[in-house]
Amino acid sequence: MATPPSTLSAADPRATDRTPRPGGHHDAARGRRHGVWLWPTLVSLALSVYAIGRPVLWQDELNTWDMASRSTAQLLDTVQRVDAVLGGYYLLLHGWTAVFGDSATALRLPSALAMAGTAGCTALIGRRLFGARAGLAAGLLFALAPVVTRYAHEARPYALVVLAVTASTLLLLRALDRPESRWRWAAYGLCVAAVGLLHMVALTALAGHLVAVARRAREERPIGLRFGLAVLVGVGAVAPVALLGRAQAGRQISWIPRPDVWSLVTFLPQLYASALVAGAVTTLAVLAWGERRARAAGPGPGAGAGARPGPGARGALVTVSALAVLPPLLLWAVSHGDVSYFYFRYLLFTLPAWAVLAGAGLAGLARPRPRGVVAAVLVALVVLTLQEQQAVRRPYAHFWHGIDFEGAARTIEKYHRPGDAVAFDRGDDYWRMLDVGVRFYLRDELRPRDVFLATAAADRADLWSAECPEPAACLRGEKRIWLVVPGDAADPLDALPAEQARALRARYTATGTERLTGVTVALLVRTG
Repeated sequence: MATPPSTLSAADPRATDRTPRPGGHHDAARGRRHGVWLWPTLVSLALSVYAIGRPVLWQDELNTWDMASRSTAQLLDTVQRVDAVLGGYYLLLHGWTAVFGDSATALRLPSALAMAGTAGCTALIGRRLFGARAGLAAGLLFALAPVVTRYAHEARPYALVVLAVTASTLLLLRALDRPESRWRWAAYGLCVAAVGLLHMVALTALAGHLVAVARRAREERPIGLRFGLAVLVGVGAVAPVALLGRAQAGRQISWIPRPDVWSLVTFLPQLYASALVAGAVTTLAVLAWGERRARAAGPGPGAGAGARPGPGARGALVTVSALAVLPPLLLWAVSHGDVSYFYFRYLLFTLPAWAVLAGAGLAGLARPRPRGVVAAVLVALVVLTLQEQQAVRRPYAHFWHGIDFEGAARTIEKYHRPGDAVAFDRGDDYWRMLDVGVRFYLRDELRPRDVFLATAAADRADLWSAECPEPAACLRGEKRIWLVVPGDAADPLDALPAEQARALRARYTATGTERLTGVTVALLVRTG
């Protein structure tokens, strides 16, 4: 018995992908099909790798480098105590840096590649559900969004999460095309596990997948069983990480406030980091639900002009809308418990769904003059977001308050002498990361002794280092000590804890001070 076409798509992709065409017509059609995903992928890749190493690594990225630089045993010991939900990403970066190095560019390159891959997957989803024109528009809208470039330049798991969720959606659609294929369901289940290993919050995307499956399961009951089994295997594989991460949540994300109703209103501008882009995408997404969009999407490729939409067009819109809307709503609801998870970065994986809806709306809007209108809108988006694209490549684009770790390291390198030591203000706030930041930008062969360090974070299986309980006893008569403290206080020693400051004042005097963005470097010379 022939498998009925998926009610998710406006046209059966098997027909459009496999219908033979004679001679050059077949080659041209194949080229157009490839162009739907290839151009968004290339555009996203170009934007993602351009100036990728220019922004200074900020604290979260430095934490990634610190964790990835540890031995496998140290890393696994650490995630038993903290950051378990990021353990999979740290292990991935641990292997990556062993091969490609640990420069800022190398650390960020997996994110850039992931965003490029997501642009291609977004285009394929759009083509599968709404046609080639909508798919191309969706992929390019995603690729051109400045927030995509921003997180393509981030050595954190967010871009990989976006790719994993988008790929899982595409694999689900393929499984629904051929539900008897065990391999397609297995691939989907593995992708679900990858989503959970990269970021547990992203599993809320399964709510949108459930909507997609529910529409088919009413007609073909085994589909629901296969979907449930695939999800059970995928989620079950990451359940231990979820339980461990839940126990650590209070330590890691206690800073996220409990969301109110206004947070839902401001969510999209925060998600896109731009009210302009958020407004444009939302407007186009709404147009996808309009009558003009329905007429354009309903018949699919090859149908007569003006044909009315079938149930597949509405099903596609419902599915993609669920992927865009349900995860934020679910996360908002559960964030009124003991722990709040509602933060825009954690929901970046909804961007491709919004792009698919916007691509469908743009394709429908452009129906009288398809190429001209789509091109004009995309060019306008490029022009209007040019300043934002430039902003995400500025030196302190990743900071709330910039800290010139690189400049501090350069100052120490410039005036360094053999035997120099260093002292950092760690204070009570680990996330200053002054020691890790300076250590990252110093040359590998230049590692002055950290005078107040008792036990390194890696040796403690933690994110925090332990400092000497008696600072005066930790000094070893060094002739010169570089002092690195936050801010620009007149006397840099005032930034240190009182006991450390007393120990240094008793034996050293400052002979030179360099005040940089967010950090001060002073050279202390022994007086006696």
